[in-house]
Amino acid sequence: MTQAAPQPKPGILDIAPYVGGKSSLAGIADPMKLSSNENMLGAGEKARAAYESAIKAIHIYPDGRAAKLRAAVAEHHGLEPDRLIFGNGSDEVFALLNQTYLTAGDNIVTGQYGFLAYRISALGCEAQVKLAPEPGYKAEVDALLAQVDERTRIVYVSNPSNPTGSWNSGDEIRRLHEALPANVLLVIDEAYAEYVTEPDWETALPLAREATNVVVTRTFSKIHGLGGLRIGFGYAPLHVSEAVDRIRLPFNVSVPGIEAATAALADEAHQQASRQLIQTWRPRLTQAIRGFGFTVLPSAGNFILVLFPDEKRGAAAANDYLNSKGIIVRAVGGYGIHDGLRITVGTEDQNRAVIDALSEFAAS
Repeated sequence: MTQAAPQPKPGILDIAPYVGGKSSLAGIADPMKLSSNENMLGAGEKARAAYESAIKAIHIYPDGRAAKLRAAVAEHHGLEPDRLIFGNGSDEVFALLNQTYLTAGDNIVTGQYGFLAYRISALGCEAQVKLAPEPGYKAEVDALLAQVDERTRIVYVSNPSNPTGSWNSGDEIRRLHEALPANVLLVIDEAYAEYVTEPDWETALPLAREATNVVVTRTFSKIHGLGGLRIGFGYAPLHVSEAVDRIRLPFNVSVPGIEAATAALADEAHQQASRQLIQTWRPRLTQAIRGFGFTVLPSAGNFILVLFPDEKRGAAAANDYLNSKGIIVRAVGGYGIHDGLRITVGTEDQNRAVIDALSEFAAS
């Protein structure tokens, strides 16, 4: 007699799992990893010292409310502490919001190239995902609004956007919010906010302070270089943060994470060095690679998206060539951009290696 095995709920096995940026290459001992938009300067000295000091307390459960980090974030950004939601990376904040507000048959709306994490946890809640077209590789307000219906519960906007690097102006975000029904939550993912230099971009934190249906998320993985510690937060209306807190696991942020993130906020020198690296090399990479005949989209993040539309010099061939030089970048076919490679802006040596390799590839 064959025994039946436990089965996942409907739809789970239809979800394509998230695949992170590749970190190793066969036959190459120490490849150059530029595939995950990490801070190539690493974590700052203050964060590393705080992490090392936390070792003596790792046998103790963390403070479930992350009170120390909560106070530091609130002071740093001028926010109300009780309105903060902390997560194991901002990915968990998205998952908590989806779990709190989505039921079977509801839907989320996001851009065609919106971050995959929004979709995965929404599908896990048996909700639908509606994608607004981005013909210019940028979220468009009218296209997003056209997807909203009576079952829409959350609209997600990456600003700046990963993997395209595009951004929406403050006016665009306000227009989107004004046109949404009051019962629809607008989530603005500002993971790359600290790298933005474009004058028309604005943080949505002031909008979230006044509105009853806006959440802004940030992460410590990018500017602070703490991707391995998984710390993110959301700033939400009090009724949202209190609802999410009812289902948040009690110890979801670690002791070393709390200590390192708190120290990182106070390390302005490291933040400035990280910003300066991107502001110096993002335009240089863009100009050089465009000079080889490839398309580089404008970017407000710590990465660029390069398009290789030529059939003979396509993204797959470019990726293979870069790999042969020990350079790992990110193919973005999972987002539907099959002719693109996303390249993290690295250190000077790393950036020059990318330029040299793509110059050779273009001439091959």
